[in-house]
Amino acid sequence: MRTRLRRLALLLILATVGSTSSGHPQEWPQHPVKILVPYPVGGSSDEIARVIADHLGDAFGQRFIVENRPGASGAIAAEAVARSAADGYTLFLASLPQIAMTPLVVKTSFDPIKDVVPICVVATHSLTLVARPSLPVKSLADFVAYAHGQQGHLTYAAAGGLSHLGMALFLKRAGVEMTPIMYKGGAQAVTDVIAGHVDAHLAISSIVLPYATGNMLRFLAVSSPQRLPQIPNVPTIIESGYPGFKLVSWTGLMAPAGTPKEIIAHIAEEARRAVEDPKTSAMLAAAGLDPAWSSPDEFAAMIAADIPTWGEAVKISGIAEK
Repeated sequence: MRTRLRRLALLLILATVGSTSSGHPQEWPQHPVKILVPYPVGGSSDEIARVIADHLGDAFGQRFIVENRPGASGAIAAEAVARSAADGYTLFLASLPQIAMTPLVVKTSFDPIKDVVPICVVATHSLTLVARPSLPVKSLADFVAYAHGQQGHLTYAAAGGLSHLGMALFLKRAGVEMTPIMYKGGAQAVTDVIAGHVDAHLAISSIVLPYATGNMLRFLAVSSPQRLPQIPNVPTIIESGYPGFKLVSWTGLMAPAGTPKEIIAHIAEEARRAVEDPKTSAMLAAAGLDPAWSSPDEFAAMIAADIPTWGEAVKISGIAEK
């Protein structure tokens, strides 16, 4: 009888150990992991994904495969991740637009809060307001004052969601009207500002930094909370008289909702090591990005703050198709 009871007790102990260890990061991954990227091969997001994938592959002893799923402003990749099993084998290298913009502008079949969960941020970047060199302004205050006197007659290049919506939001805060000129890409927008065909552009900083020396563009302000080290003489929008006006885009890893927290924590920790690696930092800096890492909770707080901010911008711009 005692022997039988001992056997039963041992079985219960083993069963308990088995249940608590199920899903533990040490048992994951057992096969390759996919990282879906919502942009084509060759862009900065694709490059980031491959660097992170290499590091995670070395750390976990399994292949991390980058799979590019561009289209529908990132919704195709996001929806694929949202429909995937929550087992840690499908990850999403998301950027702010797919989470805080696209679902507000077009109809999507995924909820950015309920269907995917944050793992960690790996990079951020800011926007820089530039003007054509012949515009008679030297500061953001000059720019706003001049635009007030030209209500509706000045133009700005709207190249992509961040540029378009960010500028619409700033102009609303400044009480200024300008006419948007739509562009498919930031490079052509910057070229036209330099040529004087468009008056201003709230550009992704990495695109305009090569023009920081010389007189090809007027650099007025940056959207980050701190000045950029590459252009330390250019003030922030905040310090130029608009407290709290901060626009910072991010790129980070996400997973399907329900993915075990242990796996998310383990990926986040290894991604932190990747971001802190000098080679990764140098690569991100060369692409005009700032190496950054935020924990799952910190990342979730960023998203919670971003969605209403960009929701306001969408409403101001009137671009929503819903």
